[in-house]
Amino acid sequence: MIDIIFCGLVMVLAGVLAVIMLFFRLPKDNIVRYWVETSLVAMIIAVFLKFFVIQSFMIPTSSMEDTLLIGDRIMAARFTYGISLPGKNTKILKFQSPKRGEVVLFKYPEDPKLTFVKRCMGLPGDVIMVRDKALYINGNKVTEPYVFHKDKRLLEGKQSMRDFYGPVTIPQGNYFMMGDNRDSSDDSRFWGFVPEKYLQGKAWLVYWPPKRWRVVRHYEIRPNKR
Repeated sequence: MIDIIFCGLVMVLAGVLAVIMLFFRLPKDNIVRYWVETSLVAMIIAVFLKFFVIQSFMIPTSSMEDTLLIGDRIMAARFTYGISLPGKNTKILKFQSPKRGEVVLFKYPEDPKLTFVKRCMGLPGDVIMVRDKALYINGNKVTEPYVFHKDKRLLEGKQSMRDFYGPVTIPQGNYFMMGDNRDSSDDSRFWGFVPEKYLQGKAWLVYWPPKRWRVVRHYEIRPNKR
């Protein structure tokens, strides 16, 4: 919704500038016409970048520590997993599907107005299981150098899905997302799978604060099939 409003405001402003230029029939060498044309081009580029190339996002929680910290501002490549048209869930120009170990921005399945960032851990058809905090994919334990455990306890009862989960098979067209701060992450263990149509982009760069500037690290995970 915010993206649609932004696009609408930009288009209205661009229309106003265009009307001003046409109504007054400004000559090519007029300084006002120069700035109007420059502004129009800048608006078109801004809309194109926002909807088709780059998405900016501020990390609001600790769920991806120590990879991403609260307050980090990151850029994500929108086009990597396909481009969603404003107000639509269909994708165009899809370059690739998410891979295990990639840090992904996506719409929260229970409230698509919200954006989440997690690491993709399971692909369509994978069997996911957690035992004693350790992740197993297709029956094989996964070595995870990026995972951060703050709580050494093993939870039981209703909270046991954090440390004991599955096995579950990921449906076609869906992905399983988990936070690197595995003990403090609200992720697919609790609210389920992420449909492909909700994928927004692949995290690329931490650009703020300056002392945190870095390329987001993705890991390649290829467990053996059972």
